[in-house]
Amino acid sequence: MIDAVGNPQSILLLGGTSEIGLAIVEAFATDRPMRVILAARPSERLDAAKVRVEKLGCAVETIDFDARAVDTHADVVRKAFAAGDVDVAVVAFGLLGDGEKAWTDVDAAVELATVNYTAAVSVGVALAERLREQSHGAIVALSSVAGERPRRSNFVYGSTKAGLDAFYTGLTEALRPHDVGVTVVRPGFVHTRMTEGMKPAPLSTTPEAVAAAAVDAVRNRREQVWVPAPLRGVMSVLRHLPRPVFRRLPV
Repeated sequence: MIDAVGNPQSILLLGGTSEIGLAIVEAFATDRPMRVILAARPSERLDAAKVRVEKLGCAVETIDFDARAVDTHADVVRKAFAAGDVDVAVVAFGLLGDGEKAWTDVDAAVELATVNYTAAVSVGVALAERLREQSHGAIVALSSVAGERPRRSNFVYGSTKAGLDAFYTGLTEALRPHDVGVTVVRPGFVHTRMTEGMKPAPLSTTPEAVAAAAVDAVRNRREQVWVPAPLRGVMSVLRHLPRPVFRRLPV
């Protein structure tokens, strides 16, 4: 159960090696140790993530999770809840992909759509079922400002994030009567392994900054946050620009 000051006793990270996801776990764990479930494919990175979180005093277990294996997701979520309630579930997996390959290669496009959207919906439905049963908890879904108005340079990725964002925004309303909160986090460019070597966009940020915003949003039951916060105003303007103007902007 999340206590009166917003500290959970347990957290599930779907995407157990995600830099942003692990930063969220660490941000919650600074106040007190928790039970942590890291869900990801077995790898040296997952082993390292487990050790990293254990150093915070948390009890950590790992679950084999493959975003591409949609038919296994319900069972993964069932296993995560088998040892007791999960107070916070973080949906933090995803692919960036190659922007040009994504719209010229069927397999690349389908992989992006499967991992970033279909899998996010699949785990979202499974999480919603479990959280409704326990009548408390929160979901944090990592979206992106790329989904608010996809650009020419990454429109396939942007479209998958737009779908994820719409699903979890709707799930917010569906779960409200069950006292389950949903927070959609919309970061801009984040300095991670996934973006290494890319030219940073204006108002770029870090995993730690995204984590701080996500934790604050859960504690204060905010449903949408932009990181950094000024991106909310920027995206409001960009969403309403006429297409002839928007297409002239740097990609």
